[in-house]
Amino acid sequence: MRIDLHTHSTASDGTDTPAELVRKAAAAGLDVVALTDHDGTGGHAEAIAALPAGLTLVTGAELSCRLGGIGVHLLAYLFDAAEPEFAAERELVRDGREPRARAMVARLRELGVPIAWERVAELAAGGAVGRPHVATAMVELGVIDSVSDAFTEQWLGNGGRAYVEKHESDPFEAIRLVKAAGGVTVLAHPLAVKRGRCLSETSIAELASAGLDGVEVDHMDHDAATRARLRGLAAELGLLTTGSSDYHGSRKSCELGEFTTDPEIYGEITRRATGAFPVPGAGGRPLR
Repeated sequence: MRIDLHTHSTASDGTDTPAELVRKAAAAGLDVVALTDHDGTGGHAEAIAALPAGLTLVTGAELSCRLGGIGVHLLAYLFDAAEPEFAAERELVRDGREPRARAMVARLRELGVPIAWERVAELAAGGAVGRPHVATAMVELGVIDSVSDAFTEQWLGNGGRAYVEKHESDPFEAIRLVKAAGGVTVLAHPLAVKRGRCLSETSIAELASAGLDGVEVDHMDHDAATRARLRGLAAELGLLTTGSSDYHGSRKSCELGEFTTDPEIYGEITRRATGAFPVPGAGGRPLR
């Protein structure tokens, strides 16, 4: 089995619609794909309706969190999307996205970048607007060469000249909420140093004690030494280890299935989940 547990669609900052994403996942030879748009589940229904035979969909989300001034991304799988307390927290995070993006555009204009909010909103296409949409507009203007170039102190990186904070969940509280909704939690790209400051191993251990299920090890932003370090840490802490593409369509260079998760790990994730079940193709419905 080929299993990719971290992808994004136009429901957040990917460039493929949910329907296009699942069709491309099947064409790429995947057996299982997780749709994990940022802080929301708006793409799930479309992905389920378009799900090809032979492909299984894992419903999920990537949650925006912050701990000690460090941005933390928490992948949540197979939770009950209707559970009210967790749904309210996701909505609170999403509601802060547009004001934040508008503020970043304003700061960029103050820095001499002739960026237009209307173009950023157009790039978001009704999805959850975020820094990648602002970065894409900067690429179009020729200010930077690639989206990743925006995520530095020069521009939109944490603490950067045009960076603006938004409401982000406490990861300990996020783990509690996901668990209460029957889901499973995995720390996304935890040692991706090119993105900025990362959690210490002590903090990861504290999250594990609070109920964190796993860490994403095989990821394009982790080199071989980092992956080995994470596998050792996961073994010490009793955490599951996953691999995935973090696919964003044309917005990033990674491809669907570029990194994958071991079928036994996937099986353990599905065994732990009680909020929802994986959806089999074609056009099935989540079992509850």
